Amino acid sequence: MPCRATGVGPVMALSAISAIDNPNRFRSSKEVGPWVGLTPRRDQSGERDIVGQVTRAGDAGLRTALYQAATVMLHRAKPNWLTAWAQRVAKRRGKQRATVALARRIGVILHRMWMDGTEFQFTMKDAQKQVPAYPAPGATLTI
Repeated sequence: MPCRATGVGPVMALSAISAIDNPNRFRSSKEVGPWVGLTPRRDQSGERDIVGQVTRAGDAGLRTALYQAATVMLHRAKPNWLTAWAQRVAKRRGKQRATVALARRIGVILHRMWMDGTEFQFTMKDAQKQVPAYPAPGATLTI
């Protein structure tokens, strides 16, 4: 159960598990953000490229829970590499966009933790040590 991350309690973890249901339906953890609706809408035509509000697609309950977890992480959680990243984004783009970006990233991280069976790493150095080795092409995975 992926509830060992900062700002993510049992209710948030249960919301993620019940909304996603089957983590294998995503080819990559990066697909969780658009599925939840936490990526910007794009309108492109010729030379024009407009980046709009978040798409709000997918599960509204999970999107709300991720946003609340991001708010808690920014304001009350212990300092870690993820909050430092969000604070740098807030300086560049504003606190609201940083909170939405952090919510998307929490969803991606929770999915990856769920798939790998790992725990959240508070420092980037510890996180890089825990990167699992990818299996050889054609090898079978046991889950």
